[in-house]
Amino acid sequence: MKLENESLLVEIAELGAEVTRIYDKETDTEILWEGNPTYWKRHSPILFPNVGKTYQNTVRIGGRQYPTSQHGFARDSVFACRDADEGSASFVLRASEESKKVYPYEFELTVTYRLCKKELEVEWQVRSLSGERIYFTIGGHPAFRFAKEGETKADYCLRFPDKERLDYILLDPASGTGVTDVAYQLPLEGGTCPLAEEMFARDALVFDGGQIGEAWLCHKDKSPYVGMRCPGFENFGIWSVKDAPFVCLEPWAGRCDDKGFVGDVSQKPGINSVEGTEAFSRKYTIVVA
Repeated sequence: MKLENESLLVEIAELGAEVTRIYDKETDTEILWEGNPTYWKRHSPILFPNVGKTYQNTVRIGGRQYPTSQHGFARDSVFACRDADEGSASFVLRASEESKKVYPYEFELTVTYRLCKKELEVEWQVRSLSGERIYFTIGGHPAFRFAKEGETKADYCLRFPDKERLDYILLDPASGTGVTDVAYQLPLEGGTCPLAEEMFARDALVFDGGQIGEAWLCHKDKSPYVGMRCPGFENFGIWSVKDAPFVCLEPWAGRCDDKGFVGDVSQKPGINSVEGTEAFSRKYTIVVA
């Protein structure tokens, strides 16, 4: 599936409803990571029904335990394309007998992409098809590749408009879940900080508390390259792989379990829920400078 205007070309796969390409026609630049498995085989997966890992790879729902995989199953599921034209497309994933083995709910996840000028809006809607209350977290994971061959993280910086400080937590290496008893400060100068390999020595940086509503990957001279507007998101992740020429800016509605969490999913901090005929909705926008 392609969305296209005079500025951008966007390609979307039915597998995972994943954006696989964002090409800037004006600068002849590939913006999105191409999925080279040497570093990371994905491009911009949708994380559902869990962001990150659950503690001991298990979720407890209504007195039963279910196995989970990192970031959930939506990224590896085939969505149905419902509506599409040159400027927008919607994809739908519904519960199946396979999904109920790990996530017992009757759900519908709709992902809509809208292209306007040099912006790509991404909207998620989650509904309960049975009317019962369902619980989930959901997140984005777009990877932005560096503009020129041979560039490294040292050629870029991150900018967070109007921010004087940001605090983050890290993941427990053994379980991949959040360690909440130690917080770190991301040093900012004028809202910016240099991008560096050592930032990701312990995996992702996890920002809670709705701290980040806008983030930019900028060139070393602080000129903007690609950014993200994501107001209303409680959590945000920043991640990369050692020596990889990309960085992920990840808006999340909920995140991985806290280390040691063994309660019912309904008791998980930051969990989302929806019931009846209502819909849960979040949207973010990728902006190419």
